[in-house]
Amino acid sequence: MDKLIERGLLFDFYGELLTEHQQKIYSDAVFNDLSLSELSEEEGISRQGVHDIIKRCDKQLELYEEKLKLVDRFKAIKKNASLIDEIVSADKNMDTASKEKIKGILKSILEEI
Repeated sequence: MDKLIERGLLFDFYGELLTEHQQKIYSDAVFNDLSLSELSEEEGISRQGVHDIIKRCDKQLELYEEKLKLVDRFKAIKKNASLIDEIVSADKNMDTASKEKIKGILKSILEEI
């Protein structure tokens, strides 16, 4: 499951950098769980061709992440936002209005990223 989530994040961040053909095959394979046979029939190419495209896309997406680190930054921001939320929720001295305001800001940050 972790591999699927990681592939999804990489595609979300860098998928637009792939060709339309690569995007279609990759998304059908990863998100729609189509088999190599189904994809090869649909695209009119060999199963090996489909396999090669998927592997090439995986490598490209990983290379983009290696250089740009957008997924790592996203995960760090999300983790820190969760920590802030936990701290605010546990603070007995903070008034409810302040807690709600901070939680609203955290929510908007997470929606932006």
